Amino acid sequence: MKNLNMKAARAGKDLSQQQLAEIVGVSRQTINAIEKGDYNPTIRLCIQICKALDRTLDELFWEE
Repeated sequence: MKNLNMKAARAGKDLSQQQLAEIVGVSRQTINAIEKGDYNPTIRLCIQICKALDRTLDELFWEE
C-alpha cells in the first residue's frame, strides 16, 4: 500500500526524498520504496522518519 501520508508530509516540509534519506540515514531508494509501499521499514526507521517530519506514527504509518 502506498504511503501517501509520508509523501505529503515530506512535501509539506519541502524535502526531497534524498534530503529525507540523509536526515534519517538511509538511501533515497529506501525512502522511495517506503512511499511506494514496496518496503516495510523497521520501527526504528519509522520513528526517525516521524521525528524528521514532525508527525506521529499513527499519522504516517497507520493503515485504516
